[in-house]
Amino acid sequence: MTTAAPREGGAVLSYVGLRRAVGLIGLLLPFVLVIGDQLLGEHGLRSSISSYYYSPVRDIFVGSLCAVGVFLFCYRYERPDAILGNITGGAAVAVALLPTVPPGVVTPAQRFVGTLHLISAAIFFVGLALFCLRLFVRGEPGGRKAARNLVYRICGWTIIGCLVLAALTGLLLPDPVKEEFETLFWLESLAILAFGVAWLVKGDTVLRDPTASSV
Repeated sequence: MTTAAPREGGAVLSYVGLRRAVGLIGLLLPFVLVIGDQLLGEHGLRSSISSYYYSPVRDIFVGSLCAVGVFLFCYRYERPDAILGNITGGAAVAVALLPTVPPGVVTPAQRFVGTLHLISAAIFFVGLALFCLRLFVRGEPGGRKAARNLVYRICGWTIIGCLVLAALTGLLLPDPVKEEFETLFWLESLAILAFGVAWLVKGDTVLRDPTASSV
Protein backbone atom coordinates (compact mmCIF):
# COMPACT_ATOMS: atom_id res chain seq x y z
CA MET A 1 0.00 0.00 0.00
CA THR A 2 2.80 2.42 0.76
CA THR A 3 4.35 2.05 -2.69
CA ALA A 4 1.18 2.33 -4.79
CA ALA A 5 1.00 6.11 -4.78
CA PRO A 6 4.66 6.69 -5.76
CA ARG A 7 4.39 4.13 -8.56
CA GLU A 8 1.19 5.71 -9.83
CA GLY A 9 2.76 9.16 -9.65
CA GLY A 10 5.81 7.92 -11.55
CA ALA A 11 3.61 6.46 -14.27
CA VAL A 12 1.75 9.77 -14.65
CA LEU A 13 5.05 11.64 -14.89
CA SER A 14 6.34 9.21 -17.51
CA TYR A 15 3.22 9.65 -19.67
CA VAL A 16 3.45 13.41 -19.32
CA GLY A 17 7.12 13.27 -20.30
CA LEU A 18 6.38 11.15 -23.38
CA ARG A 19 3.66 13.55 -24.48
CA ARG A 20 5.93 16.54 -24.07
CA ALA A 21 8.77 14.85 -25.94
CA VAL A 22 6.53 13.98 -28.89
CA GLY A 23 5.05 17.47 -28.92
CA LEU A 24 8.42 19.18 -28.73
CA ILE A 25 9.80 17.18 -31.65
CA GLY A 26 6.73 17.99 -33.73
CA LEU A 27 6.90 21.68 -32.90
CA LEU A 28 10.61 22.03 -33.66
CA LEU A 29 11.12 19.64 -36.58
CA PRO A 30 10.15 21.91 -39.54
CA PHE A 31 12.23 24.81 -38.16
CA VAL A 32 15.27 22.66 -37.39
CA LEU A 33 15.23 21.06 -40.84
CA VAL A 34 14.93 24.34 -42.72
CA ILE A 35 17.43 26.28 -40.60
CA GLY A 36 19.91 23.41 -40.50
CA ASP A 37 19.70 22.97 -44.26
CA GLN A 38 20.26 26.69 -44.78
CA LEU A 39 23.24 26.80 -42.44
CA LEU A 40 24.86 23.90 -44.26
CA GLY A 41 24.81 25.71 -47.59
CA GLU A 42 21.47 24.95 -49.24
CA HIS A 43 19.18 27.72 -50.48
CA GLY A 44 15.41 27.87 -50.54
CA LEU A 45 12.81 25.44 -49.23
CA ARG A 46 12.63 21.86 -50.37
CA SER A 47 9.54 20.40 -51.96
CA SER A 48 8.38 18.57 -48.82
CA ILE A 49 9.43 17.69 -45.30
CA SER A 50 10.24 14.19 -46.53
CA SER A 51 12.61 15.55 -49.18
CA TYR A 52 14.99 16.61 -46.40
CA TYR A 53 16.01 12.94 -46.40
CA TYR A 54 18.20 13.93 -49.36
CA SER A 55 19.68 16.96 -47.58
CA PRO A 56 22.60 17.52 -45.17
CA VAL A 57 20.10 17.29 -42.28
CA ARG A 58 18.93 13.78 -43.18
CA ASP A 59 20.09 12.38 -39.85
CA ILE A 60 17.91 14.90 -38.00
CA PHE A 61 14.89 13.99 -40.13
CA VAL A 62 15.38 10.24 -39.69
CA GLY A 63 16.34 10.46 -36.02
CA SER A 64 13.40 12.69 -35.10
CA LEU A 65 10.83 10.43 -36.74
CA CYS A 66 12.38 7.32 -35.24
CA ALA A 67 12.30 8.99 -31.82
CA VAL A 68 8.61 9.83 -32.27
CA GLY A 69 7.99 6.23 -33.32
CA VAL A 70 9.75 4.84 -30.23
CA PHE A 71 7.88 7.24 -27.94
CA LEU A 72 4.57 6.18 -29.46
CA PHE A 73 5.48 2.50 -29.08
CA CYS A 74 6.10 3.20 -25.38
CA TYR A 75 2.82 5.07 -24.93
CA ARG A 76 0.67 2.63 -22.93
CA TYR A 77 -1.81 4.98 -21.27
CA GLU A 78 -4.89 2.85 -22.05
CA ARG A 79 -5.52 0.01 -24.49
CA PRO A 80 -6.83 2.22 -27.36
CA ASP A 81 -3.81 4.50 -26.90
CA ALA A 82 -1.44 1.52 -27.03
CA ILE A 83 -3.00 0.13 -30.23
CA LEU A 84 -3.05 3.48 -32.00
CA GLY A 85 0.43 4.24 -30.67
CA ASN A 86 1.79 1.01 -32.17
CA ILE A 87 0.25 1.71 -35.57
CA THR A 88 1.24 5.37 -35.65
CA GLY A 89 4.69 4.67 -34.25
CA GLY A 90 5.33 1.97 -36.82
CA ALA A 91 4.25 4.35 -39.57
CA ALA A 92 6.61 7.04 -38.24
CA VAL A 93 9.57 4.67 -38.39
CA ALA A 94 8.55 3.56 -41.89
CA VAL A 95 8.40 7.21 -43.03
CA ALA A 96 11.92 7.70 -41.70
CA LEU A 97 13.46 4.55 -43.19
CA LEU A 98 11.57 4.34 -46.49
CA PRO A 99 12.57 7.54 -48.31
CA THR A 100 10.36 9.49 -50.64
CA VAL A 101 11.08 9.46 -54.36
CA PRO A 102 14.42 11.22 -54.96
CA PRO A 103 14.85 14.11 -57.38
CA GLY A 104 16.08 13.34 -60.88
CA VAL A 105 15.93 9.99 -62.63
CA VAL A 106 13.97 7.45 -60.60
CA THR A 107 14.29 3.67 -60.76
CA PRO A 108 11.26 1.35 -60.39
CA ALA A 109 12.57 0.26 -56.97
CA GLN A 110 12.84 3.86 -55.78
CA ARG A 111 9.34 4.58 -57.02
CA PHE A 112 8.00 1.53 -55.15
CA VAL A 113 9.73 2.60 -51.95
CA GLY A 114 8.39 6.11 -52.48
CA THR A 115 4.87 4.72 -52.70
CA LEU A 116 5.36 2.87 -49.41
CA HIS A 117 6.62 6.14 -47.94
CA LEU A 118 3.44 7.96 -49.00
CA ILE A 119 1.22 5.23 -47.55
CA SER A 120 3.17 5.27 -44.28
CA ALA A 121 2.98 9.06 -44.10
CA ALA A 122 -0.79 8.98 -44.60
CA ILE A 123 -1.19 6.37 -41.83
CA PHE A 124 1.08 8.43 -39.56
CA PHE A 125 -0.90 11.64 -39.99
CA VAL A 126 -4.29 9.93 -39.74
CA GLY A 127 -3.12 8.26 -36.53
CA LEU A 128 -2.03 11.60 -35.09
CA ALA A 129 -5.39 13.11 -36.03
CA LEU A 130 -7.23 10.25 -34.29
CA PHE A 131 -5.23 10.85 -31.13
CA CYS A 132 -6.47 14.44 -31.18
CA LEU A 133 -10.07 13.83 -32.20
CA ARG A 134 -10.88 10.60 -30.35
CA LEU A 135 -8.45 9.86 -27.53
CA PHE A 136 -7.29 13.20 -26.17
CA VAL A 137 -10.85 14.49 -25.76
CA ARG A 138 -11.84 11.72 -23.36
CA GLY A 139 -12.47 12.47 -19.70
CA GLU A 140 -14.93 14.34 -17.55
CA PRO A 141 -15.38 18.09 -18.12
CA GLY A 142 -13.95 20.44 -15.58
CA GLY A 143 -11.16 22.91 -15.09
CA ARG A 144 -9.65 23.78 -18.44
CA LYS A 145 -10.71 20.53 -20.09
CA ALA A 146 -13.10 22.30 -22.47
CA ALA A 147 -10.32 24.63 -23.65
CA ARG A 148 -7.94 21.70 -24.12
CA ASN A 149 -10.55 19.76 -26.07
CA LEU A 150 -11.04 22.75 -28.37
CA VAL A 151 -7.30 22.80 -29.07
CA TYR A 152 -7.25 19.03 -29.72
CA ARG A 153 -10.13 19.28 -32.17
CA ILE A 154 -8.62 22.25 -34.00
CA CYS A 155 -5.30 20.41 -34.27
CA GLY A 156 -6.93 17.15 -35.37
CA TRP A 157 -9.02 18.76 -38.09
CA THR A 158 -6.04 20.82 -39.18
CA ILE A 159 -4.10 17.60 -39.76
CA ILE A 160 -7.00 16.08 -41.70
CA GLY A 161 -7.44 19.27 -43.72
CA CYS A 162 -3.75 19.36 -44.61
CA LEU A 163 -3.91 15.74 -45.78
CA VAL A 164 -6.92 16.43 -48.00
CA LEU A 165 -5.38 19.59 -49.43
CA ALA A 166 -2.08 17.81 -50.05
CA ALA A 167 -3.88 15.12 -52.04
CA LEU A 168 -5.95 17.66 -54.00
CA THR A 169 -3.04 19.95 -54.83
CA GLY A 170 -0.94 16.96 -55.80
CA LEU A 171 -3.59 15.88 -58.27
CA LEU A 172 -4.87 19.20 -59.55
CA LEU A 173 -2.06 21.75 -59.49
CA PRO A 174 0.49 21.87 -62.32
CA ASP A 175 4.02 20.92 -61.33
CA PRO A 176 5.43 24.44 -61.92
CA VAL A 177 2.89 25.91 -59.47
CA LYS A 178 3.64 23.27 -56.84
CA GLU A 179 7.36 23.85 -57.24
CA GLU A 180 7.07 27.63 -57.05
CA PHE A 181 4.91 27.74 -53.92
CA GLU A 182 6.16 24.50 -52.27
CA THR A 183 2.58 23.63 -51.35
CA LEU A 184 3.37 20.17 -49.99
CA PHE A 185 6.10 21.51 -47.71
CA TRP A 186 3.78 24.09 -46.15
CA LEU A 187 0.89 21.65 -45.70
CA GLU A 188 3.13 19.00 -44.14
CA SER A 189 4.73 21.60 -41.87
CA LEU A 190 1.33 22.87 -40.70
CA ALA A 191 0.17 19.31 -39.95
CA ILE A 192 3.35 18.58 -37.99
CA LEU A 193 3.04 21.80 -36.01
CA ALA A 194 -0.60 20.96 -35.21
CA PHE A 195 0.30 17.55 -33.82
CA GLY A 196 3.14 19.12 -31.85
CA VAL A 197 0.80 21.65 -30.24
CA ALA A 198 -1.76 18.96 -29.36
CA TRP A 199 0.81 16.73 -27.67
CA LEU A 200 2.33 19.63 -25.74
CA VAL A 201 -1.12 20.54 -24.44
CA LYS A 202 -1.75 16.91 -23.54
CA GLY A 203 1.59 16.95 -21.70
CA ASP A 204 0.39 19.75 -19.39
CA THR A 205 2.78 22.26 -20.95
CA VAL A 206 -0.04 24.77 -21.40
CA LEU A 207 -3.71 24.93 -20.34
CA ARG A 208 -3.03 22.66 -17.39
CA ASP A 209 -5.40 22.58 -14.44
CA PRO A 210 -4.01 24.28 -11.33
CA THR A 211 -4.00 21.15 -9.15
CA ALA A 212 -4.37 18.15 -11.49
CA SER A 213 -2.88 16.62 -14.61
CA SER A 214 -4.94 16.93 -17.78
CA VAL A 215 -6.91 13.95 -19.07
